[in-house]
This record gives sequence, structure tokens and C-alpha cells, in this order.
Amino acid sequence: MKSIPIEEGKFYHIYNRGINGCTIFNEKENYIYFLKLYEKYIEPVAETYAWCLMKNHFHLLVYIKFESDIKTSDLLYNTVEVPKKINASSQFSHLFNSYSQAFNKKYKRTGSLFEANFERKPVENKIYFRDLIFYIHNNPVHHQITERLQDYSWSSYGSVISIKPTKLQRENIIGHFDTAQNFIDYHNNKHDFNSIAGLLFD
Repeated sequence: MKSIPIEEGKFYHIYNRGINGCTIFNEKENYIYFLKLYEKYIEPVAETYAWCLMKNHFHLLVYIKFESDIKTSDLLYNTVEVPKKINASSQFSHLFNSYSQAFNKKYKRTGSLFEANFERKPVENKIYFRDLIFYIHNNPVHHQITERLQDYSWSSYGSVISIKPTKLQRENIIGHFDTAQNFIDYHNNKHDFNSIAGLLFD
């Protein structure tokens, strides 16, 4: 199936997993390196609203910037020439390819690390947006990695409820829940995770 293109000015749920469900994050350094590459390739072309990295998959909620809002000086390609037209899909491909090459080299493995095409699903209404943030942040609880959202290090939940500086779109996120306390309460309520997942991936 041909993947839908990523269009500027739209929100997307971006997600993928290790090929055949294989592990893509073995240790702390892997998570850190993925986020470093994310900052390099994705932050110049997208605003981030939620993210979660799990041992064998990840979820992102992003808004794709208009090309006129992208500063080519922020595209850290080192010695590689910056293309005249910035393509968000290519930026994600750069992220995943760079991470895969480093991961394979570190662990002496060969072949694909991720599924062939990363998934991208447009986010087209406020209810979907709110439920998607809940779904992304609750992945570690659902998979029984942790009992409390705030105890999981590799998601954006802690950045939203913190007062520390962040590149995450904190104020806009909280705005969808009206207040920070409502954001916390909504995440801690016993929503039916599987029912929400069913609606999100329908």
C-alpha cells in the first residue's frame, strides 16, 4: 500500500515499530541518540505535541510547518548540502535511516531495523487530538512498563506537566484540556485504552 504524503500545515500521528516487532531501543543511550537525531532532522520542520518511545515501537504527534516558516539554517546537515525544497517525509526518512545505521553498527546487526514505511495518520479534529495525546502517553502503562505516567522517562508527559523550558508545544497541548490540572486528571482517569485505540486506528 502506498503511503499518503505528509502535507505542510497539518497534524499527523507518526508511528512505526521494529521489523517483525524487534527491539529498537536496547539501552538508555539508544533513546538519547534517537532524540538527538530527532532534534536534528525533525524539529526544524515540525512542531512536536506528544511523543513516546517504547522498546520496540514509537509514537509521535507533530504539526508540519509551512515551508516558508522553516529556517534552512536550522537544518543541521553538517557537510551535506541542504536541498532547495524541504520535504518532511524525507526528514523522517533521514532520522530513521541514520538511527538504523548507528544501531546496526553498535550491535553488529544487518538489515532493516524498522518496518518498510513509517505510518502517518492525519489528525483532523480536537477529540481525536485529545485522545491521541492520552493514547501516546499511556502506552507505557498499557504495556505494563510502569504504573504511573510520570515515572516513565521516554515520553513527553513529564515535559507537559513540568515548568522546565521545553521545545514541546506545552501551552497549546494544555489548551486542548483547558488547564494543566484537567490535562493531568484526563490522563489519570480510567479511560478504556483499547476502545480509544480502536477509534484512533479505525
